[in-house]
Amino acid sequence: MKNVISLTVVFLMFLIVLTAPAEVLAQEYVLGENDLIKITVYQNDDLTTVARINGDDNIRMPLIGDVKVGGLTVPEAEKKIAKRLADGFLVNPNVSIFIKEYHSKKVTILGEVAKPGLYELTGDATLLEIISKAGGLTDKAGNEALVKRTIYKNGKEENSYIRVNIEDLTERGKLSANIPIQDKDNIFITKGGVIYVTGQVKTPGVFKYEDGTTVMKAIALAQGLTDKSAPGRTEIIRKEGNKDVHIHAGMDTPVKPGDLVSVPESFF
Repeated sequence: MKNVISLTVVFLMFLIVLTAPAEVLAQEYVLGENDLIKITVYQNDDLTTVARINGDDNIRMPLIGDVKVGGLTVPEAEKKIAKRLADGFLVNPNVSIFIKEYHSKKVTILGEVAKPGLYELTGDATLLEIISKAGGLTDKAGNEALVKRTIYKNGKEENSYIRVNIEDLTERGKLSANIPIQDKDNIFITKGGVIYVTGQVKTPGVFKYEDGTTVMKAIALAQGLTDKSAPGRTEIIRKEGNKDVHIHAGMDTPVKPGDLVSVPESFF
């Protein structure tokens, strides 16, 4: 029952993130160093300011000078600037902030990508864009991306996890899989299972495991049998604990991740 509840919570969070418009995500974003913002004051065009937040978390505006906005959300920064303007300059100023570049927005992507690491973003981003920035998936990539996200609930930080099917994202083109990525997300691309094919096959080697793989399919991945093969004596060598278990295998025998398919040489 607990597992059902937890899966339901993750699914609902996925829907919330997926359907949240960019404006909502921006409202929750915490401003930081090097972010470029545009500040407008209703009916006061001369106060329109485009400024980059400096190392002291400040921007400079006409009339009020330096204002520390780093560490604040957009609504908090708007209120702070409005309060400063209302202190002897304007009556009930209406301040709006638009984020032009998110230079303090960073995400980490690890696992089976070509260039894992920390990436700085300059705008709204999706999972597919981050994978692309990291050089794409490696040949060993599995079929799942795990996104770890910090959320705030009742004033406390909590971790949430969103699982994304890689094939939905890259092969089936499902828009729902290309989720928006938020500041400080940690993305992990899992390693896929592999199988080993050796002996009398044309190209012995290591191959990516896929659901439903049989001995016949494994041999096909190795470009087929040689003229010296004895397919009737093919066996699977499977690791079980600390032991290697040898299993006599037919062409339709299912293969598991980590299995070694061995095709021996014919005696004749």
